[in-house]
Amino acid sequence: MRVIFAGTPVFAAAALEAIVQAGFTVPLVLTQPDRPSGRGLKLTPSAVKQVALAHDIAVAQPTSLKLNGKYPDEAAAGHAAIIAAQADVMVVAAYGLILPADVLALPAQGCVNIHASLLPRWRGAAPIHRAIEAGDAATGITLMQMDEGLDTGAMLAVESIPIAQHNQASLHDALAAMGAQMIVGYLQKLQAGTNVPATPQPGAGVTYAEKIRKEEARLDWSQSAATLARKIRAFNPSPATFAAIDDASGFKIFDAHVLADAPTDLPAGTIIQADKNGFDIACGQGVLRIVEAQRAGGKRMPAAQFLESLPLQAGVVLL
Repeated sequence: MRVIFAGTPVFAAAALEAIVQAGFTVPLVLTQPDRPSGRGLKLTPSAVKQVALAHDIAVAQPTSLKLNGKYPDEAAAGHAAIIAAQADVMVVAAYGLILPADVLALPAQGCVNIHASLLPRWRGAAPIHRAIEAGDAATGITLMQMDEGLDTGAMLAVESIPIAQHNQASLHDALAAMGAQMIVGYLQKLQAGTNVPATPQPGAGVTYAEKIRKEEARLDWSQSAATLARKIRAFNPSPATFAAIDDASGFKIFDAHVLADAPTDLPAGTIIQADKNGFDIACGQGVLRIVEAQRAGGKRMPAAQFLESLPLQAGVVLL
């Protein structure tokens, strides 16, 4: 079976590696153009491209696949590469480009998407972040037959995982591994001629995982400690939540937990105490203990070390 793969970040790279290791022929990989990265802003290939190059797979990096868009020549070259690959199916995972209808129709058995949520909940760009932030009990992977809508296609397979105390990083890795295993299983069934029924998504329960905006990372201390703890986990490691000491300085927060039975009548954002165990902050409801943080330009570190580099005193009100 010939499988075109379209994806860009580490989440997708795990699936591509699994497909290759399972013995499927991958004649073409589509991924986004190399981006500037690091302090030197050196052009860096995507995680998916790196896997493709390691396995000597042809790579195409069109800026767009819309023939009537801003980059018609690149789109036409992308179409030509897809047609030449003579694929049975295209697997798509966090590609980052819209696949127009004419592209979706090119592979003989269509395009299958690996989506990191329990559809129809959390369609869109940031399902892992939003599921943790919302306090969902579980999330998972949905394999979906792609159509022209935003994650609206019929479901081919669904598996779930408890969120519990996962942060974004650990949940990402767990879902990437799950998605890789699921897509290999699906392709094996397809290759064997097994009928895999496609179930339309229910009309109820649709939510959208909007792209994370940088300004969302600032903590609002008027919210409850539980809400803030979820946001910290959801944004760890990227973009990372932050708090401000004053208008000129601030710090990132990577880990925190709610102190049980710790009511306070102090103004929200007030530091109640700071010691080797962390620093406790009054919230709109409850108290949040910060246990891992990072100064601008510094490294992530446990609260005890952080407080040595930036002493915070009880009574200081964070912005």
